[in-house]
Amino acid sequence: MYEKIKNLSIPQQIEAITRELISIESINGTVGETAVADFIKQILLSFPYFQLHTNSVWEQPIPNDPAGRKNIFALLKGSSSSKNTIIYHAHMDTVGTEDYGSLQKDALNSDALETFFKDYHFDQEVEEDARSGDWLFGRGSLDMQSGIAVHLVNLLYYTEHVEELGGNILFMSNPDEESQHKGIISAISVLNELKRTEGLTFVSAINTDFITPQYDSDPHRYIYTGSAGKLLPSFYIYGREAHVGDTLSGIDSTHISSEINRRINNNINLSENIEGELVLPPSCLYQKDTKQAYNVQTAKSSYLYFNYFIYEATAREVMRKLERLTLEACLEVEETLAAHYEEFTRRTGLPSRNLSWHVEVTSLEDYIEELEALGVEVEEVSKRVIEENAHLESRMLSFKIVEALQQLDPDKKPRVIIFYAPPYLPHNYLQEDSKRDQLLLEIVQENLDSTSVKTGEVFTVKKFFPYLADGSFLSLHETDEEIDTLVKNFPELSRLYPIPIKEIRHLNVPSINMGVYGKDGHKWTERVYKPYSFDILPALIRDTSQMMLNKFNELQLMNVID
Repeated sequence: MYEKIKNLSIPQQIEAITRELISIESINGTVGETAVADFIKQILLSFPYFQLHTNSVWEQPIPNDPAGRKNIFALLKGSSSSKNTIIYHAHMDTVGTEDYGSLQKDALNSDALETFFKDYHFDQEVEEDARSGDWLFGRGSLDMQSGIAVHLVNLLYYTEHVEELGGNILFMSNPDEESQHKGIISAISVLNELKRTEGLTFVSAINTDFITPQYDSDPHRYIYTGSAGKLLPSFYIYGREAHVGDTLSGIDSTHISSEINRRINNNINLSENIEGELVLPPSCLYQKDTKQAYNVQTAKSSYLYFNYFIYEATAREVMRKLERLTLEACLEVEETLAAHYEEFTRRTGLPSRNLSWHVEVTSLEDYIEELEALGVEVEEVSKRVIEENAHLESRMLSFKIVEALQQLDPDKKPRVIIFYAPPYLPHNYLQEDSKRDQLLLEIVQENLDSTSVKTGEVFTVKKFFPYLADGSFLSLHETDEEIDTLVKNFPELSRLYPIPIKEIRHLNVPSINMGVYGKDGHKWTERVYKPYSFDILPALIRDTSQMMLNKFNELQLMNVID
């Protein structure tokens, strides 16, 4: 690849690499992720510097991965003896291409898509962008093959200008960002090993995940100094089944599920209120009863889970809030069922029965404590469920574990068990009481101000990247006590979603997102804006990296900062 791009300008180099990366079908969960990783490694090894330092480029296979996916690393050491290091990281997987419909065969062909959209009269904005020549189309053009290309070309630049680098650059590309984040989670061990064996000090990580307008005619280029976290609060709902001929004597699990969903789904009052930030409410991702076929019995149990962004809140705070809302939902269901049954007996003249309408609400942690007090070997039960249902994806396997534990209740009480299922992402943001973090913020702002003067771009700094990003896994702010709530309410966390919590806490690297700019990420009209993404952005990243390294070197010599 080097021979193909060596005589091109930096924007041309980035575009050339982006086009090559787009052409590889690197859809999440497929062997295409392995193919794009191999290609990225080939690009790195084509650079003259890495031909002389082949051991500075390496791969890390993702453990037990059926697609053979891998992380790719490259370490460039600057001319100074400084151990200060900036991580350039980006994910290399994309979402699928089914949304392209009849154009699916051209989803990875930027030229064909541009030609098509030049005459696409159904969307004037897309048509104008295609005609301008300033936009590059194709799956992954924005999210985020162009982001990888920016890092690769900046790395190439520094291999040819090592004297400008007051420290080191570690390039890292990871698979599986669009799903379970197995790439970045696996990489944590490598990063900590580099700290130990090479003595590296990771000053910051710079991610190039995409940025996009937040409203029509939005002129801003958003820089994010942190990443939101994510929980997947899940509800196993166990009712009391009944024949439809006796339906009013039952407790329908779908009734409870619906009432919980009504209170939580898109409830803006559950969002954290953080001034100036794009903060989103929880949203329902799954709601279903467990019946496998048609019959005339009401649904005994149901599954429900939500996407729940966390910004500054903790898993403990969220669990307490959801317990309260679920209790309110169940109390309303109880009152409604009791009133309907009473009216039924009044109308029919039938004698009433001694039926309870109570639905217990409990966290998984509290329910496990109840079972263990009865002498139940919870871990053995969970282990057996995993062995018997190894074919299930992790969320359904989590429900199966909780379901098996509910079956151990000798009274078979109607109950809602609240727990957390995969995936979990920590939140990672700059801390106000950290000298390091505040210095990083000052450096970012200074470089944005100078870039704005030179280019006319309008920048806005935000605290939280509004989408999920791998940068979440580079630091952990919760206390051990707060994390304990997550662990105890997460069925078989170490088996279903092993997260190296102690290693993440030890790593403690802030991740700043300086992303490529474009429109319609994850849509068939996905496109990246070349003038900013391929020209202004790479220079901004280089300037910021150099200032970070130089400033931290200076302050460390003065013993002002660790």
